[in-house]
Amino acid sequence: MRLTRFTDLALRVLMRLAVEDADLPTTRDVAATMEVPYTHTAKVVARLQHLGLVEARRGRGGGLALTGAGRSASVGGLVRELEGAGDVVDCEGAAPCPLRAACLLRGALRRAQEAFFASLDPLTVNDLVAAPTGPLLLGLSAGPPSGAART
Repeated sequence: MRLTRFTDLALRVLMRLAVEDADLPTTRDVAATMEVPYTHTAKVVARLQHLGLVEARRGRGGGLALTGAGRSASVGGLVRELEGAGDVVDCEGAAPCPLRAACLLRGALRRAQEAFFASLDPLTVNDLVAAPTGPLLLGLSAGPPSGAART
């Protein structure tokens, strides 16, 4: 199974916010640090806010902060929520599979997908930022803005 870019970025945003001590980074700061487009990051942050995992504060001294629920969120639960309940294969799509009525593969893939999620269930966002990841995240800094010359 392969995670969508959206889910991958959401997990990285949560990890980045989990190591933040005092300074509240903006969505733009997080996008620059993670080297991803601002627009993608803004969509991810909006979804994480909706789920109650991230709090966004406006104005001077504002920025993004991880909530308590965000810190203790199960990675398996997050991936399930962000990826949706779809099957690994699309047996009912525009060209339905002729084997779908008696196929054993679909059930096997569903069980494999659930095993994948279950292996992530015990992990929390806080677990993901244990050493060596947390210190590495703290060492990341935003590069120059897009289009700026590097020296």
